[in-house]
Amino acid sequence: MAFITINKENFYHNLNQIALKTGSADKIAIVLKDNAYGHGLELMAKLASEFGIKHAVVRKKAEADAIRSLFQTILVLGDTIIKDKVCSFAINSLEDIEQAQKGAKVELKVDTGMHRNGIALDELEEALRSIKEKGLELIGVMTHFRSADELSSELFWQQKRFEAVKESVKNAGFTNIRFHSYNSAAILRMKSFDEDLVRVGIGAYGYSELPVPFDEAPLKPVLTLYAKKVATRVLKKGQRVGYGGDFTAPKKMTVSTYDLGYGDGWCRGDSSKPYITAEGLPVLGRVSMDFIALESDKEELCVMNDAQEAAKQFGTISYEITTALNSDIEKSVI
Repeated sequence: MAFITINKENFYHNLNQIALKTGSADKIAIVLKDNAYGHGLELMAKLASEFGIKHAVVRKKAEADAIRSLFQTILVLGDTIIKDKVCSFAINSLEDIEQAQKGAKVELKVDTGMHRNGIALDELEEALRSIKEKGLELIGVMTHFRSADELSSELFWQQKRFEAVKESVKNAGFTNIRFHSYNSAAILRMKSFDEDLVRVGIGAYGYSELPVPFDEAPLKPVLTLYAKKVATRVLKKGQRVGYGGDFTAPKKMTVSTYDLGYGDGWCRGDSSKPYITAEGLPVLGRVSMDFIALESDKEELCVMNDAQEAAKQFGTISYEITTALNSDIEKSVI
């Protein structure tokens, strides 16, 4: 079976780079949603906890339940808001407040310009009042930057709006609130940090989508993907490979199938622009559900050791490459 290795040293290196920016690992909230961006939820949670990370962010409560013993706090971004000792829940709308269970710990998301989720700025006063009336425990207020990884000034006007939000929350009488807006791109880009938490996702796993002028932190990819040989055959010149026969052997050549395909979450891509593996071998013909073909007879091959490089070949982003990988792919820590 195809398998993944997780480089613990690289993961800890990346967390150290973030901690240098925040001043302390205590201010890092590791984002573990969507199977830790394809790296393995429980595996990465355990490594993060052993490093000293005390806070986590997930998408669903089921994810939080799987790792709740490892962290002091877990923020659930998108699930039913209930009372829980460890979990806090994101409020994305006024309706969320109405539907929340009394006594639940919540973190108010405010839309400062992303226009995706969160309370609108002109709804903030009503939201804060409703949280009090509903008997919810507000422990955090957050926003999300839409362009922190782009060479523009949009990050700064969102920050300015969030500063005004902070004042409004304090003026409404709320105390001991943790404020957080920084994501991986923002913390890597900015020279100073003055909030209570930074939500670190893709940066922890070794990637930055920042333009070169801001890309200062030397991050290291954590995940490497391998495939194992299934069968080998010798093709004659002119014989064609796979569905549609898109690849024609230009000469006598040794070709093997390897156990990785789009059923495993690997990108099918365009066979006219074949993916080049980390070992420099082009995929021959179409990627099928469970197999790829390569000119090799090695027992196992490194298909990818840098999701950003793979993303460039497929015309996408590193997030999609790793997150798409099937959670059933075996993983081990090296």
